[in-house]
Amino acid sequence: MNRHRKKKAKAKRAAIVRLPVRPVKSAPKCVRRRPRSESGELLRTRAEAEAAIAEARRSHERLREAIDILPEGIVFLDAEGRYILWNKKYAEIYSRSADLFEPGARLADTIRIGVERGDYPEAAGHEEEWIAERLARMHQPGARHEQQLADGRVILIEERLTSDGGVIGLRVDITELKQREASFRLLFESNPVPMIVCALDGERILAVNDAAVEHYGYSRAEFEKLTVRSLQAFDGELPWNGNEQQTYTCKHVRADGELIDLTIYSRRIVHGGQPAVLLALMDTTERRRAEARLAFMAQHDSLTGLPNRDLLRRQMDDMLLHTRRGTDKLAVMVLGLDNFKAVNDTLGHGVGDKLLRAVAKRLRSTLRDEDAVARLNSDEFAIVQRGVTRPEDAVLLARRLLDALADPFLLDEHSVAIGASIGIAVSPGDGDDSEKLLKHADLALSRAKQDFRGTFSFFEAEMDARAQSRRKVETDLRNAIRNDLLQPYYQPLVDLANGRITGFEALVRWPDPERGMIAPSEFIPVAEETGLISAIGGMMLRRACRDAALWPDDVRVAVNLSPLQFRAGNLLALVMDALKQSGLAARRLELEITETLLLEKSSQVLATVHALRALGVRISMDDFGTGYSSLSYLRSFPFDKIKIDRSFVQEVDANQGAQAIIRSIVSLGKGLGVTITAEGVETEAELRCLRAEGCDEGQGYLFSGARPHAEIMALLKAQRGLIGEGDRGRAA
Repeated sequence: MNRHRKKKAKAKRAAIVRLPVRPVKSAPKCVRRRPRSESGELLRTRAEAEAAIAEARRSHERLREAIDILPEGIVFLDAEGRYILWNKKYAEIYSRSADLFEPGARLADTIRIGVERGDYPEAAGHEEEWIAERLARMHQPGARHEQQLADGRVILIEERLTSDGGVIGLRVDITELKQREASFRLLFESNPVPMIVCALDGERILAVNDAAVEHYGYSRAEFEKLTVRSLQAFDGELPWNGNEQQTYTCKHVRADGELIDLTIYSRRIVHGGQPAVLLALMDTTERRRAEARLAFMAQHDSLTGLPNRDLLRRQMDDMLLHTRRGTDKLAVMVLGLDNFKAVNDTLGHGVGDKLLRAVAKRLRSTLRDEDAVARLNSDEFAIVQRGVTRPEDAVLLARRLLDALADPFLLDEHSVAIGASIGIAVSPGDGDDSEKLLKHADLALSRAKQDFRGTFSFFEAEMDARAQSRRKVETDLRNAIRNDLLQPYYQPLVDLANGRITGFEALVRWPDPERGMIAPSEFIPVAEETGLISAIGGMMLRRACRDAALWPDDVRVAVNLSPLQFRAGNLLALVMDALKQSGLAARRLELEITETLLLEKSSQVLATVHALRALGVRISMDDFGTGYSSLSYLRSFPFDKIKIDRSFVQEVDANQGAQAIIRSIVSLGKGLGVTITAEGVETEAELRCLRAEGCDEGQGYLFSGARPHAEIMALLKAQRGLIGEGDRGRAA
């Protein structure tokens, strides 16, 4: 029987993968051959077709590389349920059936062969019904279901229909999740609550369960000689007399003499025909200890044991209340470690944690008992000095603290040298409450780090003014985003060979009704720091695609992308949605990324870039040469364009070093087959030099500044008119 099934399965697989080949009929004699003069045109047409096929194959390979990175199994089926494409994870999940996967093979046949071979034990006994149900679910978008394989693994299946009637299938191995759920149920069921049944009249123990025997340490025979009152640590009345049910807390004594805290739930029952009480005993000893630990942790840093910000503020409020009754002042210092990130990056977080504990120990030993120290965040500490009568008192302590941290730390056989900077605020002049003093000391710390690390700085009123100004920019920017006040302006990209506009770069502009046009240098850094750049980037992408859809078909639009947009994880969907909603062809969209993004070396970033290229979108490296440019980036990332930073373009006609750099970049671009665009072109001399070096495109004020969309439409209309007149002149 088994041999017969194997032959039958083998025959079916052969029927799946071996498609019939139809003989090619010869052309009828009546068909006229093309004249010999058309042979060149036929060759060109064939070359173009072959090039298109080659590009399609490359796009297919890029798509395969992108989906192979994904941790889930992915499969693409056509409208007839035939395999088109699948990734490595999909083949790994169905390793027993992977030999059946071939383009053109039907999923239905693969399932049927797998059922016959026993790959799906859950189908045993009702094979046809199981197969029919599985295939029906394939065309129900969003209907998730689970599937058990012969080796015991459990797979979560989700399938979605495509616009052409095909299917995209997602497979996730949830075996480990299922095992954890089973372990949790087993753990819960095998650890019942300890229970005792005692007589209502004499409190004598009548019965106990296994959990009670184990928990108290008494044998069942010993329990029969005890009363509930004898288990209590302290004398007292039992609360259940006269009550049907009751909840109370008390302390009991175990057989080994240990005291335990209990919450007891009592209920009157009938046991052996006699009135009795059932006691369910919840041991809360560890919970009470944990509550005590949590109370400590809620007010202290878990790594260093120092007070945290909340406890420090309460301590400061008490100190400030005391200073108001006298003449002494309070000095608040925020201390930041200068090189802590370098220690974490080079020696690891384990050494970094030990360093923080060692720093906390040195700070404590430097302070008096009446002073306070706390850890605020990763590498910042706060020190509160009492009894300050003059600023010099704070200066002396700040210097002692800096000296204490200047000596190297010996950690895991590493000698770690780390400096610190300190910001100081003094009450009541710099603030009369804890929050304001900490805020002003933090601003002073920023000044100390900005001016010269390893020193201290006192708070000044101008620092707060700058911080308030930044806060206002953030608030106004949020309102501008909410009210759709930000607009894309477009700066032309010009072909240096013929002077034609080939595209426009979309640049965000903020026209304010009261303050006029707000400079990007004023709000872009705030947007980056607060994460608002993602919302702005998405808004500009949608607007730019919508505007560009109105331009001539040969004019592209370039949009800058922030690294934060890649980290959000939805960039591919955002681009696809913008193209779909606007109707803009993907080949007309150019996305500009910076070298900062490449430093992360993230597989997610690489997969996203390849997926964008697979859509047909062009990828450009912005500001090339200003950061950490590496030839390996150009090899691992699929760039279509390199943009030379404006710092190399300025005065290129008079600077031989800049000329050499531009010549090298242009030569590199020609070798890689990518477009080279020069940014910041402002003079005719720069333009002549760039043309001489073979640069492809230029962008800058020499051609035009950034303009609103209405002016761009007029500019394109004028260009079409000039081109039309030129064509007529050539025709004449």
